[in-house]
Amino acid sequence: MEKVKLPVSFESYNEARQKGFLRMKELKEQGARVVGMFCSFVPVELIYAAGALPVGLCAFTEEPIPAAEADLPRNLCPLIKASYGFALTDTCPYFYFSDFVVGETTCDGKKKMFELMNEIKDTYVMQLPHSRDAQALAFWREQIIAFQKKLEEFYGITITEEDIRAAIRLKNRERDVMRRYLELGQLNPVAMSGYEMGTRVDAGSFSFDLEQRCSEVEKRTAEVLADWEANYKGKPTDRPRLLVTGCPNAGVREKIIRAVEEMGADVVAFDTCNGIREKVEKVDESDPDVYNALARKYLNINCSVMSPNESRREYIGAMIDSYQVDGVIEIVLQSCHTYDVEAHFIKRFVTQEKGIPYLNIETDYSQADKGQINTRLAAFLETIEK
Repeated sequence: MEKVKLPVSFESYNEARQKGFLRMKELKEQGARVVGMFCSFVPVELIYAAGALPVGLCAFTEEPIPAAEADLPRNLCPLIKASYGFALTDTCPYFYFSDFVVGETTCDGKKKMFELMNEIKDTYVMQLPHSRDAQALAFWREQIIAFQKKLEEFYGITITEEDIRAAIRLKNRERDVMRRYLELGQLNPVAMSGYEMGTRVDAGSFSFDLEQRCSEVEKRTAEVLADWEANYKGKPTDRPRLLVTGCPNAGVREKIIRAVEEMGADVVAFDTCNGIREKVEKVDESDPDVYNALARKYLNINCSVMSPNESRREYIGAMIDSYQVDGVIEIVLQSCHTYDVEAHFIKRFVTQEKGIPYLNIETDYSQADKGQINTRLAAFLETIEK
């Protein structure tokens, strides 16, 4: 068994982080292959097909941002600064124990940050096209093949088509499981808080056993549904039902999602990267061209990086109807220009075509604007008629 070292500053970490490091250390000593990743555009099926574990990397707290700002601009997106800061300070166990990192060009800030990250650890960047036409699909297919070659060369292995198809079936099952869980938000009255829903989804990105993750989520889904049938069904409330859209919200979940629920609303749906967005479409298991199937699925994720992006508005409209949404909150992280600009179209669609209130909150991971956000949330809820 190979001996794996912990970071020099390990003893100074809190208990939860120490447990994360020790768990990863154990896996590495057992010979696990670990690939760190940052975004839902990364085709995790190829990582599973390589016999490796795809792990989401830490990026959702302000703690490492001061260290990152030694190299990065202060007015950069907090998610990018946190990602780099964790790498720089050896405080994310998943980055520390990753064999290499894979990223993608979803924004210019992240793309340039990856150049700095590559000086810390091998960082492979997939060049994501920002449209969905035939040329973009063909280009993205080639990028997926190139990523497979990276995995094969890095680990000295051969990934077969059957390896990939087996991984597709496994990941599609997980998408089904997570989608059923998230669609519990369609129950009226609500079955559980949006805070719990989002927290469990994010925790899944740090889970190493896909089958175990599916079993745990299926168990929780059954528990919530049984509790709703027994205790809540047929008992309507006047609490506003909200959809949250925009940027990943894990880093601001406390000050926005928990806060608005404590004010008397229910967050029932998430059109976000850490919500249902990636799970809407599965990989087509019947496509004879496995790379085409992967390329099409991942290119159809409704991220604001895509231009044009009418499909995001269409899906938000469908969610408003199926989740019986009374209002929409869009969370835009500071300096996330694609979401900030696209918010114009989302606001117009929500208020004019769907006829319900919309609130845009631009924020970062600090607590400095917490009071202002509370004031705006309270005022927003007053505009919702129930």
